[in-house]
Amino acid sequence: MPGSPLSRTGRPPVQRAVKRPTAPGPEHENPVLRLYHRLRRAWDRPLTAYYLISGAGALITVLGLIMVYSASQITALQLSLPGSYFFRKQFLAALIGAGLLVAAMRMPVKLHRALAYPILAGAVCLMILVQVPGIGVAVNGNQNWIALGGSFQIQPSEFGKLALVLWGADLLARKQDKKLLKQWKHMLVPLVPAAFMLLGLIMIGGDMGTAIILTAILFGLLWLAGAPTRLFAGVLSIALLLGFILIKTSPNRMARLNCLGATDPGPGDACWQAVHGIYALASGGLFGSGLGASVEKWGQLPEAHTDFIFAVTGEELGLAGTLSVLALFAALGYAGIRVAGRTEDPFVRYAAGGVTTWITAQAVINIGAVLGLLPIAGVPLPLFSYGGSALLPAMFAIGLLIAFARDEPGARAALALRQPRFGRKRGARGSAAKRSPRSWNTMRRRASKARSSGER
Repeated sequence: MPGSPLSRTGRPPVQRAVKRPTAPGPEHENPVLRLYHRLRRAWDRPLTAYYLISGAGALITVLGLIMVYSASQITALQLSLPGSYFFRKQFLAALIGAGLLVAAMRMPVKLHRALAYPILAGAVCLMILVQVPGIGVAVNGNQNWIALGGSFQIQPSEFGKLALVLWGADLLARKQDKKLLKQWKHMLVPLVPAAFMLLGLIMIGGDMGTAIILTAILFGLLWLAGAPTRLFAGVLSIALLLGFILIKTSPNRMARLNCLGATDPGPGDACWQAVHGIYALASGGLFGSGLGASVEKWGQLPEAHTDFIFAVTGEELGLAGTLSVLALFAALGYAGIRVAGRTEDPFVRYAAGGVTTWITAQAVINIGAVLGLLPIAGVPLPLFSYGGSALLPAMFAIGLLIAFARDEPGARAALALRQPRFGRKRGARGSAAKRSPRSWNTMRRRASKARSSGER
């Protein structure tokens, strides 16, 4: 072309594209941001909640068995019993609880809802039998136990927590399906009267700690049901007023309240347990004195293997051990919140939220009492402390959460892909050998369809 510059060969020069500044690749990304994105991608995977609930629940239970064996040896020897006495009973309860967990994990949601009323009726009947002379047994001043023969006892109020969760979730789900929860009467009745009936049966025996957990479950269900702020505040005010009256009229409860933040046993050693719990934690240091090397469990710390097992854990495993236990409970609670927040089934949402409220509230109350931040309520650390009556319903509740986590659409697809598939041998004779390639092709089509949704 005229006027266009030519190269030495007589051809027009090649027009080269202008280089644009390249965006920084993943290798130039901030390591902290890279870790954050990886954790976020891992959290968004469909099986994350399933693995967190299963892993955290199993680790808490196993670590609890180890600490029960370590913390209960001295108590057993003082009672002229074998050193492994309490551990063997807890291990038996854990085996039964594992069966209940697997059963709850495999049950469909319809069967869980069908069990709500029988479990509630059974818990109420047992809680009434507790007050019958000759059947009910008093332990540490609270008559909340039933003797089963020999050294075995059962505490029906622990099963009342599971009953309130299942029955309350089924009740609220049915009312939501009928669009009745917009009316405050249907939101409160009969949920609140039934909860107050359970609270009354528990308080007759004097167990205020379990009553607090039951109240927390009730508030959790009302919160998930969308109770208005005024209604929620009204029920909370009534509960606080009743709690204040019950504490004020009981010298034992007032003494426990006065031990908040105590660093000295005080007159009459009224704060002995709270102070020695702090001593145990303080002497543990960063990594503890070693498993089995606790000093406070040698008769200084009451209830070392039950309500104050967290203090022995801090003394023997140190700050690292206690933070590990806290992290496991935090992971369990976070996964439960995720299950409740991502489901579209109202029963699953209420039940998962109720179980999460139960486990986390009880853990906070127990650990807060050991740390001296809350009054000693006498509630065990769920899945961790000694006590079969507390372990069995808690493990069934963990099975519920696992079942709900498995029931998510993404989790179902991911689990279906991970199930082993077996084809027939190449040497098979007859028509079975002819059908084997076709069955493998069908599996490939199913796998490709499942992968197209983005689930892994």
